[in-house]
Amino acid sequence: MNILDHEVILGLFRSNYLFFVFCVFGIAFCATWYFIPKVLWVSKEKNLMKSVNERSSHTLETPNFGGVAFFIVLVLIISMLQSVKTTFTGNHLIVAATLLFMVGLKDDLVISTARVKLFGQLSAAFFLVFSPELQLTSLHGFLGFYEIPDTVGYFISAFIVVAVINAFNLIDGIDGLASMAGIVITLAFALAFYQSGNPYFVLISICVAGILFAYLRFNFSRGKNKIFMGDSGSLIIGLVIACLTLKIIALPFDSKVTYLNNARLVYLASVLFLPLFDTVRVMILRILDGRSPFEADRNHIHHILLDLGLSHFKASFSLAILNVLVITSFIVLSHYLKHNLLILAMLLIAILIVALFGFLRKKANDHKALNSFA
Repeated sequence: MNILDHEVILGLFRSNYLFFVFCVFGIAFCATWYFIPKVLWVSKEKNLMKSVNERSSHTLETPNFGGVAFFIVLVLIISMLQSVKTTFTGNHLIVAATLLFMVGLKDDLVISTARVKLFGQLSAAFFLVFSPELQLTSLHGFLGFYEIPDTVGYFISAFIVVAVINAFNLIDGIDGLASMAGIVITLAFALAFYQSGNPYFVLISICVAGILFAYLRFNFSRGKNKIFMGDSGSLIIGLVIACLTLKIIALPFDSKVTYLNNARLVYLASVLFLPLFDTVRVMILRILDGRSPFEADRNHIHHILLDLGLSHFKASFSLAILNVLVITSFIVLSHYLKHNLLILAMLLIAILIVALFGFLRKKANDHKALNSFA
């Protein structure tokens, strides 16, 4: 697509952006609402249910194929957007999502090995990072690095994709958490893309938000309509978030968007705070405990809130609000603090949150100990 076509579409979007946003959100929401009951029916007819184990936060066998509906709707909307703006990213994203969907679906049906899942993630990353619109050419001063060779950029991009996918997958532990976190993240990205003049990525972000809003109704259902997104869902949503992350990094500097120019990578850490914080935290705790950082346990921050007596909804909503507060803090502080002071301020906020969850963890352990004696 040439520059003139891009400017025409950009102008059309800006003059009618609410119409486009509501259309994409509405289609994503309604299509997901339509397809999930179909997936539920097939899952129950074929007895494809997620069993309960010692780490489960649910007590009844539940279908975990919400990702099937996610995949159908995502590919449908990306294909529709491709008819308006032909983009390499859309094609690359469809291929990458298809690969991850197959890997996730296999894991939902019969448990896959970690190697198979990692191979699938690397394969998806391979297709995604070679999109010209997502090419990483600068680290924007991170660790003193600015311009980087293309080859180094591809490796860093692949690492980011795999890291974000896994971090998002790991927070899918209780009802509503992954979907609420995904909504917060994609809406934050939608705002950044709108302000920086990237309508295509605004609509991709809004598409995911629409899918997740519809899914929440079924995920929180207590009856026959309850469903989990499964690995097929969390991997796909994680992939799209990784794609949006790469696009944010690849954006040129624009003085109109202050918070994207002032410590951009810290901005991304703020937007992705919930999945990144929880993943890094549990890995450090496992290493300090002499265990593998990849060993599953109940040390996630959502487990702490559950052990304190919060419901799934309250725990998920509280953590989503925490992510919103971190993002808001960064955006506000970026208007008043220079690069280094901004980084220090966000580090201080992160340290305070670490201390908070350390306190809550101790309180949760005391709460469990009292209950065991009762």
